[in-house]
Amino acid sequence: MVDTTKLKSWIERRKHQLSSRKNRIVAAASVFLALCAFGAAGVAPMAPDAADLPVRSVQEDLNLPSLAQQIAQFTPEPQIFISEEKVRSGDTLATLLQRLGVSDEAAATYIKSDSRARALMQLRPGRRVQASVNASGALQTISTTVTDGRDNPYRNIVVTREGERFRTDEVAAPVEKRIEMRTANIRSSLFAATDTAQIPDAVALQLVEMFSTNIDFASDLRRGDNFSVVYETYWQGGDYLRAGRVLAAEFKNAGATYQSVWFDEPGSRQGGGYYGFDGKSLKKAFLKSPLEFSRVSSGFSMRMHPLSGKWKQHKGVDFAAATGTPIRAAGEGVIEFAGVQGGYGNLVVIKHWSNYTTAYAHMSRFAAGIRKGAKISQGEVIGYVGSTGWSTGPHLHYEFRVNNQPRDPMTVDIPNAQPLAGAELQRFRTVASDMTHRLALLTPQDQNIKLAAR
Repeated sequence: MVDTTKLKSWIERRKHQLSSRKNRIVAAASVFLALCAFGAAGVAPMAPDAADLPVRSVQEDLNLPSLAQQIAQFTPEPQIFISEEKVRSGDTLATLLQRLGVSDEAAATYIKSDSRARALMQLRPGRRVQASVNASGALQTISTTVTDGRDNPYRNIVVTREGERFRTDEVAAPVEKRIEMRTANIRSSLFAATDTAQIPDAVALQLVEMFSTNIDFASDLRRGDNFSVVYETYWQGGDYLRAGRVLAAEFKNAGATYQSVWFDEPGSRQGGGYYGFDGKSLKKAFLKSPLEFSRVSSGFSMRMHPLSGKWKQHKGVDFAAATGTPIRAAGEGVIEFAGVQGGYGNLVVIKHWSNYTTAYAHMSRFAAGIRKGAKISQGEVIGYVGSTGWSTGPHLHYEFRVNNQPRDPMTVDIPNAQPLAGAELQRFRTVASDMTHRLALLTPQDQNIKLAAR
């Protein structure tokens, strides 16, 4: 049995303890709140009565401009009017100045008399001319861009009025180079397709030159053939100037695909060349003929020698040409011999890559700088046609040798130029990768899907 008396006593003690703890908590909270209130009251600023603040009056005279000065500030400055016109067919300086709003006889006289200002009178249709005049039509400035076909052909001609006199300045015109990409389908001819795609004729001609060893553009084109091309264009002041070099192209003809990419080669006479995307040159290593204009007077065959009268193997090809006709190196190489050699007369022998050698005989004279060990580029002039040595008249005797054995240059299988290798090949791959991406962007989407499905 539980002792009820002890239980009641224990319950009464617990109640007392809890009551005492509650009273202590309440008392502590009251003290804390009282301290906070006292602190707030202690830091509050004592704002003075606004009526007790001092008041001070300030008076100052301002120097205002006079009415005349104020009116002068609103007097308008002389007005300048700027206009631009394109030269039209049949324009004269007078008609052009009239359309530009120029009414200034002194300016017209100066332009006609000054040697540099006269460039403004090269009135080629389509050329832009800018002029600024005052309210009475007196010329302030006139300018245009002209070209003379040099390496940096574009320059600005600016005529400026200085009081009653004029001054002409000539400065290089900033030319912007852009990279453009086009694609087109063949419906009738190449030039019809390029016209439709707004591709310049200069680019079309480069395409013909690039792919003419694989495609006869007169007879091989088929309706449905297509091509893509990446090329340079040059602009000045937002105006198209000319097309530049074709950087890459892809031509699909009768089911076959031909590709070409330009690669800069600083050491090359041409500045570079066209290659396949595998790094193999598309340029033939040797020219078919060392003379631009000539005829074959004696082929690679047995013949009766014109001087000895005996039948003998003619180990080269003779090209008839006038004395002094320039002779071009058939390929790149190093001069192995340059001098007089027996019946050959004045002779130049060039050692090419691998085991190829070419010889050029009967020259009247050598070109400047032609000596043993000199490096030669394809197409470089090495001498001039003559009739030295055992010769009956002016002509070039040309030999093509493989492993020092003569071959007929008119029928031998001419190899392509030496392919790229080493560091040049690595640099080429970077260029080719960029051009591959650009050409891929020009490929129609449905064609991409077909290619992916194969």
